[in-house]
Amino acid sequence: MAECPMDLIHDLFLRLSAATLVRCRVLSKPCFSLIDSPDFVSSHLSRRLETGDHLMILLRGPRILRTVELDAPENVSDIDHPLQAGGFTEVFGSLNGVVGLLNSPVDMALFNPSTRKLHRLPVEPLDFPERHITREFVFYGLGYDSVSDDFKVVRMLQSKLKGGKHDFVEIKVFSLKKNSWKRVHLLFEVLILFIHFYYHLLPRRGFGVLAKNHLHWILPRKHGLIAFNAIIRFDLASDDLGVLSFPQELYTEDNMDIGVLDGCVCLMCYNDFSHVDVWILREYEDIESWTKMFTVPKPESVESFDFLRPLLYSKDRSKILMEINNAKNLMWFDLESKILTTLGIECDSSFTADILVSSLVLGCKGDPTEAHRRKDQMMQKSNKRGGFLSKGFKLKL
Repeated sequence: MAECPMDLIHDLFLRLSAATLVRCRVLSKPCFSLIDSPDFVSSHLSRRLETGDHLMILLRGPRILRTVELDAPENVSDIDHPLQAGGFTEVFGSLNGVVGLLNSPVDMALFNPSTRKLHRLPVEPLDFPERHITREFVFYGLGYDSVSDDFKVVRMLQSKLKGGKHDFVEIKVFSLKKNSWKRVHLLFEVLILFIHFYYHLLPRRGFGVLAKNHLHWILPRKHGLIAFNAIIRFDLASDDLGVLSFPQELYTEDNMDIGVLDGCVCLMCYNDFSHVDVWILREYEDIESWTKMFTVPKPESVESFDFLRPLLYSKDRSKILMEINNAKNLMWFDLESKILTTLGIECDSSFTADILVSSLVLGCKGDPTEAHRRKDQMMQKSNKRGGFLSKGFKLKL
């Protein structure tokens, strides 16, 4: 018998999914300490992001969460919904294996579906009377601030006064490191730009998209109020609200949406519901780098383009996974042939989709005391078999 070196175990564990690693924590004390260490959690996530291994699609429906392995769509797993409160729970973002869940502006949580770890956000009251706030005037964003190494949640809302007029915008930011909210005070010259902050096309536009340490939303033009479309951005490091450069050709487009592809901001422009032009900002601060990347024709299997979002490249970068209208229409778009082929996931039209990375972020499942108890039971059983797991892995030579 010979002990397996921990550096070899480390390299092996980096290749495993987060769900498998949760079970491996009970193998031995060294394994438990390794898997729970911040350095390993970070290295494991970095490898997932670099290789694209163990990627999943998170399907979200009314009171249902479900994961599907991207490389094996037949492998479907239901997740016990952690935030049901009698209403319709929304997913407002998916990032590094963590998803944002909300039932209302004051009932929110961060959740890792791979480890089943839930972190409820402390209740942060609204500064406006609830009667002046409607669902379509509350906007959310889930982000990771690379400067402070911190997950953050942004909540923006407007009061809606009688007669359809709008009051000032309230912005509050939650920090996972501090486990607290703070209010962001905007300069007047910035705040005045968003007095008529109003979204009028797709309801899912209320969720910000993350790129280059900023969250982004579309601010569409509105007759008599806003002359041109714009992209507003929120800097997670400085808490500044500003405007991102916009392609002049799209100033007056009437039907568009925003997304992120391969870390770059992209815009989807709907044309007579027959095709969608996808634009991409290749260099973040360079307005000249806005490029119409490709056009997606309407597939015969859908009646119209109500919504389109590029999710990710295939590993060989020859295709892009698209969500068209809803998760029922997840399709690969071949960049060369311009042909759409279905991914083959069976779900109804009430489901929507997000990409989910297998990660250990937020920690592992369950109460730590219970985890230790199960681990001790495993250790006792292993000792009866000659201490096979008592000091780490051992291999027969």
